[in-house]
Amino acid sequence: MHSVVMHDSGPGDGAFFWCLRHKRVETGDDVCPAQYRLGPYASTDDAMRALETVEKRNAAWEAEDARWTGEES
Repeated sequence: MHSVVMHDSGPGDGAFFWCLRHKRVETGDDVCPAQYRLGPYASTDDAMRALETVEKRNAAWEAEDARWTGEES
C-alpha cells in the first residue's frame, strides 16, 4: 500500500513525488516506478502542484520554441 505524506520532515526529505497512476503524493521507499511519477519535489505541496507546474513549463517552452522559429503571434 502507498502512503500520503502529510508533513515535510523525516526520511525522504526533498523526495516527494506525484503519482500519475494513483493521483497522490508518494515518498520514501513506498513509491511507484519512475514512469508513473513526477518529481522529486521538495515538499508535499510542491508535489501536489506537479501537474500545474508541468503545464506552466510546457507553455513556456512552447512560447520559446515559437519565438525561436519566428512563429510567435
